[in-house]
Amino acid sequence: MPRTALLVSAALLAAFLSPTVSRAADDPAPVPVDRFEGEVPFANQPAEGIFTWGGDSDDPPTLRLGPRDDAPEGEKVLTGTYDISGYGGFTHDFAANEPAHDWSAHKGIRFWWEGRNNGKKVAFEIKDGGANGEASELWTTSFTDDFSGWKQVEIPFTDFVYRTDYQPVGGIDHVLGLTQMWGYAVTLPVGVKDQFAMDDVELYGKADQSLRATVTTDGAVHPVEEGGTATVKVTVATTGSVPLDDPVTVAYETTGGSADPGRDYTPVSGTLTFPAGTASGATRTVRVATLRDKAAEPAETIPLKLTVTGAKAPAETPQVVVDAHGLPYLDAKLPVKKRVADLVSRMSLEEKAGQMTQAERGAVGEGGDVTAYNLGSLLSGGGSTPTPNTADAWAKMIDGFQLRAQATRFQIPLIYGVDAVHGHNNLVGATIMPHNTGIGATRDPQLAQKTGAVTASEVRATGIPWDFAPCLCVTRDERWGRSYESFGEDPALVQDMETVIQGLQGAPNGKDLKDDDKVLATAKHFVGDGGTEYGSSTTGTYTIDQGVTKVTRQQLEAIHLAPYETAVDRGIGSVMPSYSSLDILGDGQGPVKMHARADMINGVLKGRMGFDGFVISDWNAIDQLPGDYAAHVGTAVNAGVDMMMVPYSYKDFSAMLIDLVKAGKVGEKRVDDAVSRILTEKFELGLFEKPYADTGNASQIGSAAHRAVARQAAAESQVLLKNTGGVLPLKKNQKVYVAGSNADDLGNQTGGWTVTWQGASGTHTQGTTVLDGMRKDGDVTYSKDASAPTTGYDVGVVVVGETPYAEGVGDVGNGHDLQLSAADQAAVDKVCAAMKCAVLIVSGRPQLIGDRLGGIDALVASWLPGTEGDGVADVLYGKRPFTGQLPVTWPKSEAQLPINVGDASYDPQFPYGWGLTTLTKVPEGGTVTLKALAVAAAVAEKAGADKAGRALVTKARLIVQQKVGTGITAAVAKPFADADHLSLTGRYGAAVEKLIAAYRAA
Repeated sequence: MPRTALLVSAALLAAFLSPTVSRAADDPAPVPVDRFEGEVPFANQPAEGIFTWGGDSDDPPTLRLGPRDDAPEGEKVLTGTYDISGYGGFTHDFAANEPAHDWSAHKGIRFWWEGRNNGKKVAFEIKDGGANGEASELWTTSFTDDFSGWKQVEIPFTDFVYRTDYQPVGGIDHVLGLTQMWGYAVTLPVGVKDQFAMDDVELYGKADQSLRATVTTDGAVHPVEEGGTATVKVTVATTGSVPLDDPVTVAYETTGGSADPGRDYTPVSGTLTFPAGTASGATRTVRVATLRDKAAEPAETIPLKLTVTGAKAPAETPQVVVDAHGLPYLDAKLPVKKRVADLVSRMSLEEKAGQMTQAERGAVGEGGDVTAYNLGSLLSGGGSTPTPNTADAWAKMIDGFQLRAQATRFQIPLIYGVDAVHGHNNLVGATIMPHNTGIGATRDPQLAQKTGAVTASEVRATGIPWDFAPCLCVTRDERWGRSYESFGEDPALVQDMETVIQGLQGAPNGKDLKDDDKVLATAKHFVGDGGTEYGSSTTGTYTIDQGVTKVTRQQLEAIHLAPYETAVDRGIGSVMPSYSSLDILGDGQGPVKMHARADMINGVLKGRMGFDGFVISDWNAIDQLPGDYAAHVGTAVNAGVDMMMVPYSYKDFSAMLIDLVKAGKVGEKRVDDAVSRILTEKFELGLFEKPYADTGNASQIGSAAHRAVARQAAAESQVLLKNTGGVLPLKKNQKVYVAGSNADDLGNQTGGWTVTWQGASGTHTQGTTVLDGMRKDGDVTYSKDASAPTTGYDVGVVVVGETPYAEGVGDVGNGHDLQLSAADQAAVDKVCAAMKCAVLIVSGRPQLIGDRLGGIDALVASWLPGTEGDGVADVLYGKRPFTGQLPVTWPKSEAQLPINVGDASYDPQFPYGWGLTTLTKVPEGGTVTLKALAVAAAVAEKAGADKAGRALVTKARLIVQQKVGTGITAAVAKPFADADHLSLTGRYGAAVEKLIAAYRAA
């Protein structure tokens, strides 16, 4: 058949299948978007181009522009093959350095698609507003490939809906404006190995006013006290803010709902009119008067039905809600226990299941499902933020979600959670602390508490009452991608730093939780996540994270459980189980996922330890349990998990839990216990009285006072490992040559869990780099790669280390190692060969430096110091002394790992607890002095004088380090490390005796 005949046949068939293909007389001419004749190249942003993407390396489709005799338009079509296991597709982005396109004059978008008749849905999305195609708002729809051969697929813009499962920048304004369009994307079907062809993407038809004009209300929910009058504002807005072409009418009436007309409220009905020529943004008002009676009642709803002519109607029917009143659980004067019991006794099974369910903010869109599913909690995963990412936007977003909870029967407020693991790290401009490994290096419990207090203040000021921190993992293998989230390898050190809990929560009895600068804390990850064995992970390409922890019962108690005993004593409000499996040697169970270990959650945590808060699962963790979904839910709930973090499967979880209870597979008492625990914390937090954000402390976010705490923490976290010839501290009159990848990179300095989950290099928040701080103090020349001439300088400072990562993505063997990059090695070699040099390692874990140690005069473990690089400069220039100590053992080689204090064989590069000082005067003395210190330390220990005891051990440690210098042998390292552990456990006399042994071995 000739090509022209094919085209005629195809056109006739398309016209028959889709009558709207024919162009009306007053329609504008179609506007081409993509002809696929080569006018748009295969290219990425910022240039205009077509590019592929996918969930892994196999998922992106293959694409080519190929000639086809039957091409619906022109000579070529876009064609390709695909075999997708996760997700994959292709995008056409318009050029980011040119103005966005205006599609608002058209009815929709259409294209030719060669059907394969496979019955699969093909998702098609368009990109609206924002900065460019990859920072825009996504609107999506789909069509079904249930035809063979070419067909023109027409999609009116009215079919597109806001995408709730993913937004690249958190969404822009949730309005499809069409005046700033950045392109489109096609998501191909999963699980089908096939090919496709596409041609002639174009805009078609004339936009009618119902597309350009939209009627909205000032909220989906309007709470009002019984007897009060609710005011609902109805607004008309147009694309481009032009006046209305035609009249818009809005008929309204109160109908349906749980409130009784005439008894609970006075019914209203009528019509609002916006005449032609009305300005965009014009508002009319509907008032609904409620009636007072004497009965105590739950909340009652009054839907206000709106029928719109001439514009797009609101996405939801607004509801007036008469507040619950007169019920005992609402009485703030009653004890919390009584309030909880009263509320639980009134709740349905569906409402209880909702309280046990936590969804991701991105999954619930505007929040209608908060009401529909009685959700108890929402969270922001790492990088899940409002747009713009400001404190005010966070507060408004969370208040919007809380408003949805007010439309439920008992108006139980949400508890919103975030991973604020080193400051309010999701918020741009927040104060970012050193990661926990740096806090452990400070050996300063009071400072740890201050960092927690700053974090709590900044988090609560954005409307968030719950923090998924601190991590109480005891890191036993630095190949673990989460090792920087640990305070250290010694459970005694972790316990010492748990003062952070009081910084977050306040008093152990919970009396401070309602304050505007406190949040509920979370001890994670119960239990043994820091002890997973290298190579045991079965999660993707992870090597150690989420793997198996193999321990004896004694090791489990002494190393991994000990910090949780302390946390419970400190009143921790929530606990999160680990993804990892626990294999207690000799118990016959083998490896069992922690979310399934009832013996540990119900038995040890809630039973023996007496934990009375609630247990929250990790992100989708139940999906890793064996069996079908019913088994996942039943096992986890029966094991003692009270609330399930099921970010996008919250509907499935809630429905399954209800079914399991009805079937008798999960007991009602278990559900009531879980709900009671959750509600107790909500009452303690004061959420029933004040569900909305108290932004009174918002002005303190990123304030000088808060940054001063972070600066002190950064300074105290610096560990001076070597200092030959007193190179440090630097002097103001020295000419200093600065080099290295991490000297001037705020993203590398803050690490993972900063603004996004994995973090990123570069500047994405506010702070000072190490170089910024040094420039304030001295005469500094900077050359990142050390390519600038090195002559004429007194000393060099080379700042090297890691780039950001989080969780198993950062596992060694998963694209990461413990070696400095080639560029960093070259910078160290060049600078240290040319002058006296100090090397700073900015990293989440020790880096292997032994082969270069001889050529380095001074070596500093800087960890991940956060946003305050000034703190690092403070110790470099002697404003503060170096006082930090290693929170983990620094290995000589990767073959030594795992290596930890207390090991029978222990020969590290630097032992646990090592840390030189730049105090004005290092203590002097020898064996006689040390013996005297041992006697005094024993006396302090007996008297319970911890401050004096630790000071005596510190003095002895500095004497030993002075003698040892760079001659650290196994005979020195083992007793030296043991001494630090003994000191942390209050055995000061024994600690000094160990230091004497190290001194004698030196």
